[in-house]
Amino acid sequence: MKLSVEQFRDWDRKCVTLLGMSGVGKTRLSNLLRQKDWFHYSGDYRIGTRYLDEPILDSIKEHAMRVPMLRDLLRSDSIFIRNNITFHNLKSVSTFLGMLGNPELGGMPLTEFKRRQNLHRQAEIAAMYDVPSFMHKAQLIYGYAHFINDVGGSLCELDEPGVLEFLAEHSLILYIKASEQDETALIARSVSHPKPLYYREAFLDERLAEYMQLEGLDYVSLVDPFDFNRWVFPRLFRARIPRYEAIASDYGYTVTTEELSQVQNESDFLQLLEGVIDREPGTRSIAL
Repeated sequence: MKLSVEQFRDWDRKCVTLLGMSGVGKTRLSNLLRQKDWFHYSGDYRIGTRYLDEPILDSIKEHAMRVPMLRDLLRSDSIFIRNNITFHNLKSVSTFLGMLGNPELGGMPLTEFKRRQNLHRQAEIAAMYDVPSFMHKAQLIYGYAHFINDVGGSLCELDEPGVLEFLAEHSLILYIKASEQDETALIARSVSHPKPLYYREAFLDERLAEYMQLEGLDYVSLVDPFDFNRWVFPRLFRARIPRYEAIASDYGYTVTTEELSQVQNESDFLQLLEGVIDREPGTRSIAL
């Protein structure tokens, strides 16, 4: 959504989609605005609680059934398992997504890994199409005037026709670009604490083949999942940057992590957005 400053000021039901890598400050800003009159919609939370809830539980139960005591208790309905996903604890989602490679080191086979990647992709697409209905509920049920759509870092990877246009129709898309210093810190953190990631299938196939050639590996089952994640993250990070920039150019606006770090309240955020809109005038205006 491209707006003039005047249109943005007159927009009485503001909706902003935050785009960028994990760690650039999307959730910090969302939590800050939540203290005022903004409804915080977490795409990752919606994915875990609505679209991946059953697959996550199935995976947990599959592991539990390998333990004789738990197997007997589950089959006799003596215990039950449920997710406890919150905005601040999405570990069930990332654990389900998992890592690729040697099962003895916590990895999973390529076929299963890709199956879960595709489930996550479909869940993220569905969660984005849920935004308008949650905007309506946020206002009608909870009385929030404004809406912040806190999306996962993988949104730029979906390559699903219509999703970005849909979000741009209903929200102002704001790309949070990491400064060089923050980029270095994000990469260093991922290398020291590797975690499950979503990859476009073409990217995964190319990088996996490159990694296996470098390491002299003949089978995916020999891949060290943590080492692969450490190796691939910087490449994933840099591959996503032009995708983010293209989305911002076509549908929205860009702020830096340095600019965002100065935002301490709603007033600061609104001033920042007005400044960004003023310096990046849209090629088209949307009637609100």
